[in-house]
Amino acid sequence: MDAGNASRPDWKQGATKSDGASCDEIVTLVCLVNSFPHHTQHIVSQENHSHYRSVWISDVHLGTRGCQATALLGFLRSFECDTLYVVGDLIDIWAMKRGVYWTQEHSDVIQKILRKGRKGSKVIYIPGNHDERITDFTGDYANVHIQPRAFHTTVDGRRLLVAHGHELDTVVQNLGWLAHLGDIGYAFLLQLNGPVNFFRRLLGQGHWSLSAYVKSSVKNVVNFIGGFEESMIHFASDAQAEGIICGHIHTAAIRKIKDLDYYNTGDWVESLTALVEERDGELKLLQFSISGDLLRTLAVCGKFEKEAEAPSSGPFREDLSEALVV
Repeated sequence: MDAGNASRPDWKQGATKSDGASCDEIVTLVCLVNSFPHHTQHIVSQENHSHYRSVWISDVHLGTRGCQATALLGFLRSFECDTLYVVGDLIDIWAMKRGVYWTQEHSDVIQKILRKGRKGSKVIYIPGNHDERITDFTGDYANVHIQPRAFHTTVDGRRLLVAHGHELDTVVQNLGWLAHLGDIGYAFLLQLNGPVNFFRRLLGQGHWSLSAYVKSSVKNVVNFIGGFEESMIHFASDAQAEGIICGHIHTAAIRKIKDLDYYNTGDWVESLTALVEERDGELKLLQFSISGDLLRTLAVCGKFEKEAEAPSSGPFREDLSEALVV
């Protein structure tokens, strides 16, 4: 299903639309909101737009304590859009089988998404592995469409496959018990974030995520992420698409892999990120605070805006045009 079509402007591959790195540059993001030191809170100026052509969110995990529903509500209330893609794991049915954690904010997220459909936005819900039972309800419900995957056509004419990503996760597909065990382990790491940061606050230190640190530091996890990205690019190529937008691994990113565009929307458990498409076709990766305020623009397709004053040490030691990893 194409969300829109337009003629392709005369953009050359690798050319920048403005100063900075193009989409050919690697931008990888493994970050928890507020994990940066205070003086690095804003990479670029905050966005003031209220209407996007398209918005992608994924891995919300409603029904769990880790879900940052307040942050997502703040974002959902701040914009209107032509098309809203919910790219899997909106509801965590796996976790709810072990025990339900559901607040008013979780219900409000569902209502806000449905309200966008009633107000004219096309809502495309692509179930993931944690909410796979929703596939039993595949079909069209007014402006809400439940389907296994979709195709999105950008303003410049690129055809992008939109899929959650669990389809190519061999653990999820072939070793379901191991996937569930890993999910329990991840939830345990998230719970440890609370006491760890309690003591960090007592010591006057900022927020730090144990689970994000493990994810970005353990070699096998890093290798899995790289392999996942390569597999998704092959998936897009087989579908005759020029790129892919996905979620699943809770690692927001914009990358160019084998001449195809890879976008990962991140999650609303740790990264608190969303991918948006401006009406002029620019795609941006945005990050939000736990209160739902826009914290920073992490990456822009066509350019990567660096900090005005990058610190000489800390999480930004590496050249930001090469990578951003926290």
